[in-house]
Amino acid sequence: MKRSAWRYLWKSKDIRRKLLISLALLAIYRFASNVPVPGIDRELVSQLTRTSGAAGGLINLLDMLSGGAVSNFSVLAMGVYPYITAQIILQLLIPIIPALEKKMQDDPREGRAWMEKWTMILTIPMAVLSAIGQINIFNAILGQSVAVRFGFSGDVLIPTLATLLSMIAGTMFGVWLGELISEFGIRGQGLSLIIFSGIVSSLPRNLVTLVTDPTWWWLIFIVVTLLVVTIYAIVYVQEGRRHVPVMFPGRRVGSRMSMPVKSTVPLMVNMAGMIPIIFAQSLMTFPTILASFFVNSKTKWVHNLALGIQKVLGGQGVIYPILFFIMVVLFTFFYTDILFAQQNYGENLKKQGAQIPGVARGAPTQRYLTRVQRRITLPGALFLGVVAALPFALGLLLPPDLQTTQIFLVSSSGLLIVVGVVRDTFSIIESDLKSHGYDDRLIS
Repeated sequence: MKRSAWRYLWKSKDIRRKLLISLALLAIYRFASNVPVPGIDRELVSQLTRTSGAAGGLINLLDMLSGGAVSNFSVLAMGVYPYITAQIILQLLIPIIPALEKKMQDDPREGRAWMEKWTMILTIPMAVLSAIGQINIFNAILGQSVAVRFGFSGDVLIPTLATLLSMIAGTMFGVWLGELISEFGIRGQGLSLIIFSGIVSSLPRNLVTLVTDPTWWWLIFIVVTLLVVTIYAIVYVQEGRRHVPVMFPGRRVGSRMSMPVKSTVPLMVNMAGMIPIIFAQSLMTFPTILASFFVNSKTKWVHNLALGIQKVLGGQGVIYPILFFIMVVLFTFFYTDILFAQQNYGENLKKQGAQIPGVARGAPTQRYLTRVQRRITLPGALFLGVVAALPFALGLLLPPDLQTTQIFLVSSSGLLIVVGVVRDTFSIIESDLKSHGYDDRLIS
């Protein structure tokens, strides 16, 4: 009788140590998210999440992305999203600048080191812009009241610098914790687990809000049903594969030649995972932060344009879910193309002497597989876009008083991230179990 290898999870000292380190670092991150930046008015900041309209939608969106750190203006109010924005900028530059693309292809290891170095450097100016933008947004929403004394002259210069340095240090601290998790904990999952912890941390609060609401408490049954159906659909699509047939040549064993071996190249329907959702959310909030610099402009058209951007990208209205859907679909294709090009199936299959029937080896194989990958990516990209934009679209149909409750407990885009992170983490742990000899196929 076969027994699951997962029952031996705590028997391996190495895996147990990695899990405990990851949990400890995540606990430190959640503790730091409750440390407020210096010089803020906590009472005024607490009013931000209760703001209605487009401004309230924007604040609630930022609060969800930061795991509740915005509602108390923590040093981690920006989360690790400046780092992700820096990654987006560099990855957009790679296909545009031939020298960068050549660097990444010629020596992938050196290319990754270059990417990590410049992503960290670019994170600092991105964090500065994001911090100034968030403070401007908060002060603009509160009107005459000021949550943070902010300016670069007079007696507010020192408090301003202290606030900015605290927020930038918080972001870099979060990135550092993520790197520690990837290195000493669950490999490669550091930043994903940091974002995951922020999203999941809002679940208990939203559940209590829904259950204790005397008008809409009965919706908990519908919410649970929606969550189960959505999670099933996400897992179903994430596990989708297209198996492309490939023939490996026979090998000589002594004086005899073995027959060619039939195999397949599995191509994923959603190769990009939850990364397009994170990219789209970061890129959608960035223009709003930039617009905050010009919302108080004395030039009328500049002022109106800044207000328009904040209104459109504030998480409410018809335009936002449409833009969000388009951004997710585009980023899915973009990121899938980058990942697929890095794997270079054509050259790798050629080195092994393998061939897809009817397709020449080398570059023609790569072009053929790229066409197949793009075709199967289309339904995956559309699915991601629909699920990501669904809560915003449904919110337009709900009664106004119902929109104030957290009916979905967590946004479907957040749910995509959560399911993707859990799935990837389980796969990594399972592979570690097998590498330590705890394979369920061998245990009986």
